[in-house]
Amino acid sequence: QVQLVESGGGLVQAGGSLRLSCAASGHTFSNYAMGWFRQAPGKEREFVAAISRDGLNTYYSDSVNGRFTISRDNAKNTAYLQMSSLKPEDTAVYYCAATPRIGYGGTDSRIRSYDYWGQGTRVTVSS
Repeated sequence: QVQLVESGGGLVQAGGSLRLSCAASGHTFSNYAMGWFRQAPGKEREFVAAISRDGLNTYYSDSVNGRFTISRDNAKNTAYLQMSSLKPEDTAVYYCAATPRIGYGGTDSRIRSYDYWGQGTRVTVSS
């Protein structure tokens, strides 16, 4: 089992940037594909970005493509989400998630594909 802890959220003005981190512990990090999801008030949780076990493949939702970058450092057991050109509609609680069930090199945008979740970090973008 892997434990995930997000950090890096906060309040930022529209157009600004933030970098979220997801620190993993408890198992071999490189065995897990990773994803970032978010949930805005009153809305369902939605996919943001995903990265393969080796970090070579990434996938983004249309709403963040070109503005957000997902990455990972397997030596540091950490995944990242670099967010730029932030918009008020990016306001949400951001969650990282991990799964061993996605094949090597694969990514997945489905919530049900992920087995482990962090507690979330709040991002607020002011206009």
